[in-house]
Amino acid sequence: MRADDGGCVSSAELAGHRYVLYFYPEDDTSGCTRQACGLRDSFERVTATGALVFGVSPDGVESHARFRAKYQLPFRLLADEGHRIADAYGVWVEKTAGGRTYLGNERTTFVIGADATIERVLPRVKPDEHVDLLLEALAA
Repeated sequence: MRADDGGCVSSAELAGHRYVLYFYPEDDTSGCTRQACGLRDSFERVTATGALVFGVSPDGVESHARFRAKYQLPFRLLADEGHRIADAYGVWVEKTAGGRTYLGNERTTFVIGADATIERVLPRVKPDEHVDLLLEALAA
């Protein structure tokens, strides 16, 4: 999958590493910004567990690069423009807001073990609770 820095991240590259995939709806929106900045502010605590961190949304590489630079995010953002990864993880769902129905990422985080198995799922996480829940999951 293409990353904000122009590189790619593959499952082969992640083999043997514990990592976090956090799916969020859209770059530079209020909830997504709070969630990303919360991770930024606690990044040392999160990575002290040995986990790599990746944000995933349907936004493109250029949008991700602007978002990451604007908020000085220390982790890579992955462009899932065709929502293939979100579909695979079951987080591309029907949503309703402001009287309209649309498809988008459900704010969900996965902790993936070094053996590539899903260790924990944090479904429908709230932006302001995300870091605390993630740190609990990584400590388990």
